[in-house]
Amino acid sequence: MLRPTAISVIPLDDYIIAVKFDNGEEKKFDVKPYIKGEWYSQLKDMAYFKAVTTDGYTVTWPNGQDICPDELYTCSFK
Repeated sequence: MLRPTAISVIPLDDYIIAVKFDNGEEKKFDVKPYIKGEWYSQLKDMAYFKAVTTDGYTVTWPNGQDICPDELYTCSFK
């Protein structure tokens, strides 16, 4: 069974994103554990972090950082 896909995302305080999935669920995801290493360290910049968008499948940032859609759904909280 396929996981629901992200249809909208809103950046919140403290590196949390609010994600709405195509099954109608709305959940929050903590991005802080991902903000390490050269690739994801760009997310430390709050302006860049807030540039998050969805591609209709998962969440992405302008330079291509993304979160695995399965992880985005299963590791989110209400």
